[in-house]
Amino acid sequence: MTSTPPDLWPAHATSDGDGVLHVAGVDVRDLAERFGTPSFILDVAALRDRAARYRRALTGAFAQIGAEVEVYYASKAFLSTAVARWVHAEGLRIDTASLGELATAIRAGIPGADIGLHGNNKSDEEIELALRHGVGRLVIDSLPEIGRVARAAAALGVRAPVMVRVTTGVHAGGHDFIATAHEDQKFGLSLASGAARAALDEIVARPELELLGLHSHIGSQILEPEGFAAAARALLGLRAEFARDTGTELVELDLGGGFGIAYLPGERGMDIEPVAAELARVVAQECAALGASVPRLSFEPGRAIVGPTMFTLYRVGTVKPVTLDDGGRRLYVSVDGGMSDNIRTALYDAEYTAALVSRSSPAPAVLARVVGKHCESGDIVVREVALPADLRAGDLLATPATGAYGRSMASNYNLVPRPGVVAVGDGEPREIVRRETIDDVLALDVG
Repeated sequence: MTSTPPDLWPAHATSDGDGVLHVAGVDVRDLAERFGTPSFILDVAALRDRAARYRRALTGAFAQIGAEVEVYYASKAFLSTAVARWVHAEGLRIDTASLGELATAIRAGIPGADIGLHGNNKSDEEIELALRHGVGRLVIDSLPEIGRVARAAAALGVRAPVMVRVTTGVHAGGHDFIATAHEDQKFGLSLASGAARAALDEIVARPELELLGLHSHIGSQILEPEGFAAAARALLGLRAEFARDTGTELVELDLGGGFGIAYLPGERGMDIEPVAAELARVVAQECAALGASVPRLSFEPGRAIVGPTMFTLYRVGTVKPVTLDDGGRRLYVSVDGGMSDNIRTALYDAEYTAALVSRSSPAPAVLARVVGKHCESGDIVVREVALPADLRAGDLLATPATGAYGRSMASNYNLVPRPGVVAVGDGEPREIVRRETIDDVLALDVG
């Protein structure tokens, strides 16, 4: 067996001498036969190891400056009851952003104190469920939301713990749609315009609300620490101003998530240990300069926890050579999924790779494009990849690093059922999210 690149494939994925991929000792051909394709394949031990690593790195770095840290798993990346339980067992709390995510965390048995609720347009139902379950925090995203949460808390006879999401003007990461701290977007309350400070003042005037601190999220797929450091300085400045004016020093700062991962061969994901150490240094230095105490810190990694621990397993269908305008050739490899299980290529111009994982091939590698089965010319999974020239129907292809946002953003486009999620580890492989069937799709059509 030979190891696959650990930054790209699950930690316990290996390839044997016949070119067959195994996950935690299980042959992907057996997984395809038993559970069907496409399927998302999850390496359970890799997931738990990454959750533990992030918690250890962040808590350890900030302990050096006397600060406590809580790590929340950003469940929008991918959530099921099993995943919630596994990451919680490694010491992570659960960050949710919808009624479905909140309900899933509750069904998984996560205590309310270990759940947070985000959202720029929370429904009354979401707010009420969160308060009834005793969530540890609601992240306020707009001025009107303050009154809504206060009224819900009063009706239930509870005091709602809240944080204020601050738009700091710092943004980082990949595509503009996933850079979330610039002014012209839907999230948060602006620091520059004074809206964030107005929110703080209104919250402390509401006895139904307990103001915990400030929240920031600057983007996704971030590979360098500078953006986090700039956001931390901005939040600490607002915190110090508020303390000077009111005598109240906020206890917590949340710097969000967005830690990047590898998607292509040769790439490296963010190395969390030196980043955590640098952020701790910046926070300590800034607090000393401001004459402020060091707050409690929290972070929300999602993609960085689950992304590299999953891959999508497809079966090849039509293979079609196409002549390009410049006279070159490209092999179009159609698989039995597509944009319904990975919309990120079409939506964000995200780049992925793919590999033949059911056999070895002596054939030369050729320029290929992996496409789906949907009635859409933009239905592309991998824009450009070198694959064996003898690829044929029935072969298995795998696309690594699809744990984040693959299944969670999946759709039923063309009324195609969504794939299941198969967990490998802890003994027998099992489906933790059932594959949809045509009966499931038709069951929603009431005629």
